[in-house]
Amino acid sequence: MRIVTLAVSRNLRSKRALSLVALLLFTLLATVCCSEISRQVLKVGGSATTFNALVEEISDARVIFIGETHDSPADHRTQLDIIQALHEKDLPMAVGLEMFTERDQVILDQWVAGKMTERDFIAAFYENWGGGWGLYRDIFHYARDHGIPLVGLNVPREVTKKVSTNGFGSLAKEERKRLPPGITCELDGRYKEFLRRMVHVKEKSDASFNNFCEAQVLWDQAMAFYLFRYLQNNPDRVVAVLSGSIHAWKYGIPRQLQRFISVPYKVILPDLPADYSTLSRDDADYLVMHR
Repeated sequence: MRIVTLAVSRNLRSKRALSLVALLLFTLLATVCCSEISRQVLKVGGSATTFNALVEEISDARVIFIGETHDSPADHRTQLDIIQALHEKDLPMAVGLEMFTERDQVILDQWVAGKMTERDFIAAFYENWGGGWGLYRDIFHYARDHGIPLVGLNVPREVTKKVSTNGFGSLAKEERKRLPPGITCELDGRYKEFLRRMVHVKEKSDASFNNFCEAQVLWDQAMAFYLFRYLQNNPDRVVAVLSGSIHAWKYGIPRQLQRFISVPYKVILPDLPADYSTLSRDDADYLVMHR
């Protein structure tokens, strides 16, 4: 196992010293604004339901994908509420994260075990994700307070960035070795159309849109592989996966997961830029609308 050094250089600490004060204020504001959120839960292809009914209905799933808009405090509050509700039903929970890479799993293990300070964990979070600590803080603390394992699912950002810019074929042999086995980034028309619906991107004459699609597929396949590996090694755990809605969509990580293992799962998505009238049970199981 790779040895992770958590010491942060003085320059890095000084750069973040001022931001920590802002982060604390932001965390307080995020907590206040989300302490009482108004939301509507919809069954896709059906009618309105309640949050409590949603929790009951997803309790039999092995994996619950809870999509997010990364900068939405309400989405993260809903994620925490679902995790808490399932934990309080005495389900053996784990939380899969797009926000951490698989190679930094030891950091997540140390945090949950109480062997790391919040300051050091924030530094590790920024190295992995780049921002928004205040939005995720309550989720990370809830997991730590209740001994809920956190699972890093992502791949190094520099790899996906290169694919997004130049395509999967641009990766060198050594870069591909940093990915799970069997990554192909093959595209099909349905997936490309799905991405156009989600992000309102029109296909260009050059390869830029294909490169963007390949980067998304790389993310989906890699996170599905690391999720499969965790499920295989921890057959007693129910995993709530937190990721962007593009990855949580049934045609994202869930579809790729079925390449490795067939498990019952549910998909919960937040407010989306897509036209709701086009959604079906092939896309998601529930929508949580914040008002």
